[in-house]
Amino acid sequence: MRVLIVHERYRQRGGEDVVVESETELLARYGVETDLLTADNAAIDGGGSLGLAVGALWSRSGYASTRAAIARFRPDIVHVHNSFPLLSASVFDAARSMNVPVVQTLHNYRLLCPNALLLRDGAPCEACVGQTFKWSGLRHGCYRGSRAATAAVAGYALSQRLGGVHRRGVAVYHALTPFAAGLFARGGIPADRIAVRPPLLDYPSARGGAAVGHPAGGPPRAGALFVGRLSPEKGLDTLLSAWRGVDAPLDIIGDGPDMDRLRGMAPRQVRFHGTQPAATVAQAMARAALLVFPSLCYENFPLVVAEAMAAGLPALCAGGGAAADVLGEAGDPRLFARPGDAEDWRRKAVALLADRCALASLGARGRDSWERRLAPDAAFAATLALYRRALRVSSFSPVP
Repeated sequence: MRVLIVHERYRQRGGEDVVVESETELLARYGVETDLLTADNAAIDGGGSLGLAVGALWSRSGYASTRAAIARFRPDIVHVHNSFPLLSASVFDAARSMNVPVVQTLHNYRLLCPNALLLRDGAPCEACVGQTFKWSGLRHGCYRGSRAATAAVAGYALSQRLGGVHRRGVAVYHALTPFAAGLFARGGIPADRIAVRPPLLDYPSARGGAAVGHPAGGPPRAGALFVGRLSPEKGLDTLLSAWRGVDAPLDIIGDGPDMDRLRGMAPRQVRFHGTQPAATVAQAMARAALLVFPSLCYENFPLVVAEAMAAGLPALCAGGGAAADVLGEAGDPRLFARPGDAEDWRRKAVALLADRCALASLGARGRDSWERRLAPDAAFAATLALYRRALRVSSFSPVP
């Protein structure tokens, strides 16, 4: 099988870029021939211009480059990850014009929400989910605080819906969790064209088989760990407020716009380490007793929770989003706290950190669930099934 992977990289490297790189490498390892068509958001000058808004609707250069890549590589499948804003929805028209089926991975909620997070004023917001044009997001300037930039994102989503992408441009939409699939179906994507599978990732924390309970030859696991971007939607204000009542160290790995402010409010037992390489993160996961994931937004597929599972590290997660789907049968009421509720986070963290037996059991259950559902072999089998499903789709029936 030959797969052309289409992805527009972000200015700040994030989870989507990591997934694309990993999937490209692992597909090749499993014998799938791949080629990569990329653009880079770093090439964008500004964020709210009229030219950007028009280009996000339909790009001549995106159409031409996609057709050229298909003609050169002759793929069986075009797999689109991100095409906003430079490549635009024109990539779907280009693939259809050359009779190549498209799989689109729904990494974020951009087709439903201008800021792609379904978050406003620190709480989940679904106001735009059912709107053909995202008027609510435009009114609040939900993308970068700019109505002009919000219009560009809303136009991108509108171009896919009115341009027929939902009806005839995508053979299979790939949602990362059942939670996300349900939201996209409510937002107008035909439910019978949505397939759910985890991302295809090779987690450094899983290599060699992580010890559960304590690292081999080392001290018992201890303390808590946060790994991620230091930005408002990640819920760190809640976590740090809660940690004033937790007598255990909290290590924070990551960087972002809130770094200085969070350092200023953190209690003494919190340590900031900045951005670290994957190997260092894996080592931290092998030492910690508990991962904390306090995100205020729904997320889509929290990669750090899956990586913690691979490391045998239980994860205390914000409830109400996709984390429950990632944990699967390894989920437990003790592993969920109310988003934004510092007191609930404090109670749950204190109880878990005081119960080593429970932590070891929860970590072992998480590792077992990861091996059966999320490890590369399982994820590749799901990926292959998704591609075969797309190949079986020979035509698209009209959708009301």
